[in-house]
Amino acid sequence: MLHSNKIQRANKAAMDFSLLSEALTSKSYEKVADTCEEHMLQVAAEGVAFQDDWPYAIHLLGHIYAGDINSMRFLWKSMPATLKEGNPEVIAAWKIGQKLWMRDYGGVYEAIRGYDWSQEAQGLVAAFSGKFF
Repeated sequence: MLHSNKIQRANKAAMDFSLLSEALTSKSYEKVADTCEEHMLQVAAEGVAFQDDWPYAIHLLGHIYAGDINSMRFLWKSMPATLKEGNPEVIAAWKIGQKLWMRDYGGVYEAIRGYDWSQEAQGLVAAFSGKFF
């Protein structure tokens, strides 16, 4: 039992998203993708099973905000299929990326407006929309 609790505490410590929260709160959206990438590498190197708790929608949107569509596509390819199929916000973020990839800018606008974004994502989506349109 003690061993199990120790692992749970280690996993919670490794999944500290305070830097990401700080970037979102301070509207430092240019830092979101890099912050996610660095943290993902860190938790993966520590052997933490992070896939179920990872903020994939924010991570995808961070790449979109940075204009790094290739990294967004690679992140999508590495995501668990259950999230790609069952997480509406992840699907909505991916739809924006797909439309950007195809240079369907009207579709980008529709994809942004066609989803009721979470509180965490609203500022990032609005900032991208303001920057893009």
